Amino acid sequence: MNAPDHIIVGSGINALVCAAMLGGKGADVLVLERNDRIGGCMRTEEITAPGFIHDVMATTFVLFITSPAFAALGADLARHGLEFCHTGTPTGVLRPDGSHAVLSTDRAANVAALNAIAAGDGDRHGDDVGGIERNAGLLFGLLGGSLWSYPTAKLLAGDAWRRGPRGLAAFLGEALVPARGWLESTYQSETVRALWAPWVLHAGLGPEDAFSGQIAKVIAFALEAAGAPIVKGGAKNLLSAFEALITERGGVVSTEADVASIILTGGRATGVRLASGETVNAKKSVICSVTPTQLYGRLLGSEAPKDDVEAGRKYRYGKGNFQIHYALDKPPAWRGEGLDKVALLHLTPGLDGVSKACNEAARGMLPEVPTICVGQPHALDPSRCPPGKAILWLQLPEAPRHIRGDAAGKLQAPGDGQWTEALREAYADRAEEILASHIDGFKDSVIARRAYSPADLEAMNINLVGGDPYGGSSTIDQSFLWRPFKTSRNHQTGIKNLYHIGASTHPGAGLGGGSGFLLAGRL
Repeated sequence: MNAPDHIIVGSGINALVCAAMLGGKGADVLVLERNDRIGGCMRTEEITAPGFIHDVMATTFVLFITSPAFAALGADLARHGLEFCHTGTPTGVLRPDGSHAVLSTDRAANVAALNAIAAGDGDRHGDDVGGIERNAGLLFGLLGGSLWSYPTAKLLAGDAWRRGPRGLAAFLGEALVPARGWLESTYQSETVRALWAPWVLHAGLGPEDAFSGQIAKVIAFALEAAGAPIVKGGAKNLLSAFEALITERGGVVSTEADVASIILTGGRATGVRLASGETVNAKKSVICSVTPTQLYGRLLGSEAPKDDVEAGRKYRYGKGNFQIHYALDKPPAWRGEGLDKVALLHLTPGLDGVSKACNEAARGMLPEVPTICVGQPHALDPSRCPPGKAILWLQLPEAPRHIRGDAAGKLQAPGDGQWTEALREAYADRAEEILASHIDGFKDSVIARRAYSPADLEAMNINLVGGDPYGGSSTIDQSFLWRPFKTSRNHQTGIKNLYHIGASTHPGAGLGGGSGFLLAGRL
């Protein structure tokens, strides 16, 4: 291969954004992906029955369509066939007793609906999302900007001038409040609390973690403002649009190109060596969209800086993810008005239920009552399945990476703590019982089911360590200035011309492409 300006290792959303942005600036970019397809956590397949199109891992793109990356690339991606499908009801919650709430993309309607559940709760919702709106400049500047930079320093200084130093400190302190503290001190209704408690799981946090309250408010604001869109025809169409755009801009995307190591010359990253033995030189930089485990272990090996090796050893990964996909003979008949059009519906007992399941998974236990996120792609995009049929996308965000036992005392944990096929199906049965209790005639409507344990997800993508889809624990000590390491500085490494992007780096997990966008802007 000819030497490109930049080699990008990996092909998740951050890598693709980075490649497209650099190509747009005239740089020559080579993307290398070890698997037989690009996409990282984005994969579309007919995994249940012919004609039923499933997004196997990630499916919702609200963080992408609200990102600076989409603002810069959206029109060009649309030229290459990217199209999103929406619904006016992005999320909702359904509790075991049948009580439920649905959020729409209309704030006034949400205020009225939540006030109907509990007087004053709708008004408080308006205050919460309105507060995110009023502080958007500071919040999104910190959530999405390069933290070690003059613009961020200027942003903080300007805000300190307006609020006063003590006012800024108070704002930042309020942002650290856990979701439990926020929800219990703000909302009267357990159903309204249950509406937001599960969303902290999608940020790699639990309801007792610092900052989880603020991130839940940000998610509430984003869902209300932009919905929960999915890609028409499946996430694969986003990938094909990116590949076409990168190619159009002179870049090359190569699959089944497993990078075995990074080549260092005189303390600088100068290229990569593939598992095949082939070497590829880079004129300017090597950019790795991988976990610290991959970067400072497999790719750098004995060449890795000792401090980074030690920091990588201490780096913590979060809970695993468990997924179930269904092909159905008919759309689900939910026992609750308006639930059939909700993009992402959580099934949970409520705040305490989320907390309990989260704690059980963190201790290596299979949750007795898992939190279940139910996606209904057919309700947004009928092309995903044959006419009159339906598909469901289930995510259980509280799955142990290493199994020590079963909180319900019914399933036998394997002696080595590893997921087995039998245990995967038995745990899927537990989730299915909960699902079926909310849908009339559900089991008779099932054409096929496909489940993925945390081990299955890691087998598909080595960056999902233990099935953690968030690139590592997102607790405050591993976020912002301290992601991935306490000494991290934006996306630099201790090696010149070697850069680190992806979910393990700031701004963290999600499909916003933030780290790829930030690095491309710098380079």
